[in-house]
Parts: sequence; structure tokens; C-alpha cells
Amino acid sequence: MTAPRHVALFIRSLGGGGGAERMMVHFAAAIAERGHRVDLVLGRGAGHFLDAIPRTVRCVDLRGYTPLGVLPAALRDPHTARRLAPALLSASPPWVLGRVPALVRYLRRERPEAMFSALNYSNLAALWARRLAGVPLRLVVSERNTLSMQAQHDRRRRERALPALVRHFYPWADAVAAVSAGVADDLAEVAGIPRERIHVLYNPVVTPELGVQARAPLACAWFAPGAPPVVLGVGKLKPQKDFATLLRAFARLRAGRPARLVILGQGPERRRLLRLAHELGIARDFALPGFVPNPFAYMARAAVFALASAWEGLPGVLIQAMACGCPVVSTDCPSGPAEILEGGKHGPLVPPGDSEALAHALARVLDAPPDAAALRARADAFSSDRVTAAALDLLLGGGSDGGARAGPSQADGARRAG
Repeated sequence: MTAPRHVALFIRSLGGGGGAERMMVHFAAAIAERGHRVDLVLGRGAGHFLDAIPRTVRCVDLRGYTPLGVLPAALRDPHTARRLAPALLSASPPWVLGRVPALVRYLRRERPEAMFSALNYSNLAALWARRLAGVPLRLVVSERNTLSMQAQHDRRRRERALPALVRHFYPWADAVAAVSAGVADDLAEVAGIPRERIHVLYNPVVTPELGVQARAPLACAWFAPGAPPVVLGVGKLKPQKDFATLLRAFARLRAGRPARLVILGQGPERRRLLRLAHELGIARDFALPGFVPNPFAYMARAAVFALASAWEGLPGVLIQAMACGCPVVSTDCPSGPAEILEGGKHGPLVPPGDSEALAHALARVLDAPPDAAALRARADAFSSDRVTAAALDLLLGGGSDGGARAGPSQADGARRAG
């Protein structure tokens, strides 16, 4: 066993209930289980997954939710601040950049040997903080989404500025990781980073606890034996997830057979989806419970899981549904689903935005569900043990300088502080 090391993980918060936030908690726990000292550093100590942080991980709250805190850093390093101006001067500037001075103080005080960051502006904050702190630190930044699609579809100035910012700042990192080969290819093309410098590091989405959570009781009559089959969707209610196409596909499916649709998650599109359900005449067979801490109990009992996204990085919910033995259907969006499903071997892939094709795929899977054991075996390739071993190799400097694949294809108690 290697000697214990001091490792930090940085993300803006644990808010929103998204895959990146869940992944950082899993990653921190898995590293701590290997005997390392782990700090989970949050720009703001809030979010759905705070209670999931184990006692073996120290939670460091930088305590901020405003971009105004960036001013001391901007005065000290005006050249970098000018580079970030398109984001800082946007109508909704990323508040995590305001936590740069606090992150600098943390790095100087605690001196972790390595730090892993996730999400675009958290990565930029980490890179700038290390520059200002002037301390020895190996820094790995993780790209979690298809950057070209994110910049193309988001109207906010700060998101349209991301390709140029990533192109400038990501080369400051000791290593750049991407959650799928598709994300890595896109990042290389959009940001001009040599593809051989980008490591593919899958998410540790299948944990030992997942099986226990999947077997937990579920007090929902819709999932009782003999009830109509349930189509399940999980994710933030935002345009990227394209739940509107899933509703339209379900309406087509429901016209020919009894079925129900449940979507777990919260977000700005909630009212629009409820209105669309009424327009389609499916409101009585559609439920939108909001964020659910344990979606796996639903996955284990659903007849089919549907991913309708317009784009992704590596959709962890698709992998987790398979780990629960749930049949899956997905759009063949950039990127991740085709990698996970091995080109459709483990579930149908349909064009994004095509409700008719999605409805036909759902019907086919309901009529002839795949073998649950085969789905679980494929999901096991994304297990926490396999991914964490590869991630630690990269984070602690054992990985090569080239873009190695740190994922399944390669692998085939501190107190909390305020």
C-alpha cells in the first residue's frame, strides 16, 4: 500500500443534485477509503449531497455565493482578470470565481499535495488560485460535458465564452481529464488542446452502496406488482436533458398500451413539462416528484430507463440504471451513450429529438427486455474501485504525460471543518 497522501477535491457546491456533485462525493469517499487524507473543498457548503459526505472526508466550506469576492485576485493579477472579463462582466457572472481568494488561502494554509477539480468555472477558479497561491500542487482539471454543444446551446455570455477561456487556461493544469472519449475529442477540437494530453477518466458512478440503495423499500403505488410498466427518467429539468422529447415519445407509447412516466429531478423546466403533459393528454400517467436522494430504488423497479438528452458528457444515470438491472434506451447524443452501450449492444440508440424513434425503442424494450445480468456486468466496468485506482494514478503523478484512458478499458476519519 502506498503512503497516505493529502488530496483535495474542489467543486463550486453540492447543489442541484447533478452527476458531477454526486461523483465528487463518491470520489472523495473512495480516496479516503484507501487511507489518504481527503479535503472536499466547496465554494459554498450547500447542496443535496452534504449529508452523504462520510466522516473520513473533511468538508471545507469557502463560504461564498457572490462574484464580488474576485476583486482582490483581480487587483493582484489584472492580466488574468482581463482574460476572464467576458465571464465576470456577463449578466450572470459565475460566482465560484469570487471564491478564488478564499481558495488561495486554503492552499497556502493546508498545502495539499494534489487537487482535482470539476466543472468549467470551478476548474478556472482552481487554476487561477494555484497561480496566485504559489505553492507546490499537482492540479488535474476534469471536463464533464461536450464543450461545443454547451457553448452552442446556452445563450448566456459566460457560457459562449467558455471555449476561449478553456483554450487559454486549461494548459496551466498538470493534467486534463475528460469523462468520455467523445468529450476528449470535442475538447481537443474546440479548445485546441492536443488530444494526446487529454486523459479519459470515467466517473466512479457504480459504488458498493448502490446495490443496497436499489433494494431499499419504495412507497409508491405506481411500482407495485401488477401496475402498468413505468418509464423512468432522471436528471436536472433543463433543456440539455430534453425531457420534452421524452414526454412526446411517452404520449406515442401510451396511445398504444398502458404505461406511466416518472421523471426524477428539479430545475427551471418543471412548469413547462407539466404544461406539456396536459397538452399531450398524459398528465394522469405522468409524475414529477422532484429531486429524490435515492433514485436507485426507482431504477430497480422501473420497466425501462430512458435518456433523451440532446448532449451529455458521460451520463452516469444511464450506467446506474444498468447497474440496477434496468433496461435502458438512449439518444445517440454527443457524447457518452454510445460508449456506455457499446454502439447499441446493451440498449437501443436513437437520434436526439426524435420522439417517434424513441417511442418505438421504448416499445421494443418493453416487449423484449434484455438480460439484467448482462446489463449489470457492463455497468461494473464503471465501478468506483476501477475508476478510483486510475484516477489516483493520474492525480498523484503516476500517470504518463500522454492521454491515457483511465477507465474500464484500461482496468479490463477526519473531522469536518468550517
